[in-house]
This record gives sequence, structure tokens and C-alpha cells, in this order.
Amino acid sequence: MRDLDEDALLARIFPHLPRGASTLVPPGDDAAVVAAPDGRFAVTTDVLVEDRHFRRRWSGGFDVGVRAAVQNLADVAAMGARPTSLVVSLVVPGDLPAQWVEDLARGFGAMCAPLEVGVVGGDLSGGPVVVVAVTAHGDLEGREPVLRGGARDGDVVAHAGVRGRSAAGWALLEEGRADVAPDLVAGYLRPSSPLALGPAAARVGATAMIDVSDGLVRDAGRIGRASGVVLDLVGPSAYGADVAALAAAATALGRDAGDWVMTGGEDHGLLATFPQGRALPEGFRVVGRVRAGEPGVVVEGRAWTGSAGWDHFG
Repeated sequence: MRDLDEDALLARIFPHLPRGASTLVPPGDDAAVVAAPDGRFAVTTDVLVEDRHFRRRWSGGFDVGVRAAVQNLADVAAMGARPTSLVVSLVVPGDLPAQWVEDLARGFGAMCAPLEVGVVGGDLSGGPVVVVAVTAHGDLEGREPVLRGGARDGDVVAHAGVRGRSAAGWALLEEGRADVAPDLVAGYLRPSSPLALGPAAARVGATAMIDVSDGLVRDAGRIGRASGVVLDLVGPSAYGADVAALAAAATALGRDAGDWVMTGGEDHGLLATFPQGRALPEGFRVVGRVRAGEPGVVVEGRAWTGSAGWDHFG
């Protein structure tokens, strides 16, 4: 990186970044211009810090680009909005290979181009470690946003996406056992999210929704506390297919696959509540009920005694 000036680096990055269907003025000026037909837009931001959220000995630039895009796009989808654009700020050390940054841009492009999401600008700076900060925008398309605080007594709780795969993949990398289950390692390095199901859930009347980034139990508790209700989830035994997919990794590491399913973070599934009897979008599976009680979450009627899920400062 120290051998390139900013203009030379941008010349390598821009060809990999999609313009997006809603972009009116693409990168190249002091600011991009993005259409907001609804008159409102959802906006969120997230950050990945080297050796806190990823390690370069595990993750290439492409992997980090995919992860950074997914975790922000999922937050927009969890509001019931359609993602439209990303702005990316990047801090890099001088000894970082320029190819790593170009691969990062390719990762963003691979995630965003099929969705017609533009990567429309950002900032570059030098620093001691790699930091990738992303701001994402989304179009509510005339719908009301789906908030965490709308769950009501009697609603069903449903989840879309995978459970526990990213946590299992991280554990395998941490223990140097990536060979045990390469598919789980891939689930950590390049997670996916059922992004289209966020707007789909909003269209059928989801009452609350959240991106499951910190674990099913922890994020269900956030809906419960915001809504003033308790979310009663089914236990690990109800997730037979998920547990089976994690079995080899759990055996190799002496870990509990059920704990990964209930508390593993960074799968970026969507957890939502719906009125009882409502037909759910294909891809959502009922995993619990909403009832009156001490706001928060329980598992099969009892307090969860396993790990608490991801905590940035824990």
C-alpha cells in the first residue's frame, strides 16, 4: 500500500464496485447521490477490526469484503427494507499488499452486484491495522419499518437462515482444525443471509424483526425487552438438521453443537415475530412463541443456562 497513492488505489478498486440500480451519481465526486423514492431510507453502520472480527492469516480480502457487506445488508433487511447502497471507509497499514484491498473490493462486488446494490463511495486512511467501516442504506418501498419493539403476546417466533455454522467454523479455525469441516469454515469466512426474506416478512405483516448477529438467544432477548414480552424458544433438540450439520466439528473439538445453534453469532439469519395464523414466507421456520411475562427470552419455558452469545466487551 505504501507504494500507491490514493488515486492509483481507487483506480484499482472502482472497476470491482457495482453502481447499483438506485445510484444517480456514482463514486468520483465529493458525495454520491442515491434515489430514495419512498421519501425515507433505512441506514445502518457496522465495523470490522482486524484481530477483533477477522484475522488476515485466516481471511483474504475477498472474504472480509463478503462479510462486511453481508452484516450490513442483513441489518437493512431486518428493518423490512430493500438494500440500495453501501459506503465503505477503509483503514490500512502501509505494508498491506494492494492486491488484498483489490480483493476486498471484489468481495463487496460479488455480494452487492446480484442485488443491484451500489458501493457508492467512502474514505481511505492509513493506520496500524485493517479497519473496514460500512454504512448501508435501504428503501422501505412505502412500508412501515419492522422494529424490534412490535412483538405481541400470542405471536409466533420464526427464523430464516442457518444456525450455528459461523460459530462452529470460527472454533475450527481457532483450534487449527479447519480440515474437519471446510463447509463450516466457509460459513464463518463468507456468511450468507436470506436478505430477500426481510422485505418478504414485512409484506406479510411481521410485527418485529432482528438480524441474528450475536446468537439466537441473545437477539431474541433484544426483541423481548424492546417489546415488553417474553420470547419462548424451542430448545436445541428441535434443531436436528442444524445439530447434525455441526456434529463432526463438535465431536472433534469436544463442544456442544446445540450451544452453537442457540448462541452462535454471525450467521446473519433473520428472527421475526408474526401474528398467529399468518402464512409465513417460504424459508421461515417457527421456533417459538411470544407470551406475556418478564421481558426477555426463555428456552422451553426456562432461563437459558448455556453461553450468552457474542458480546463485544465480554
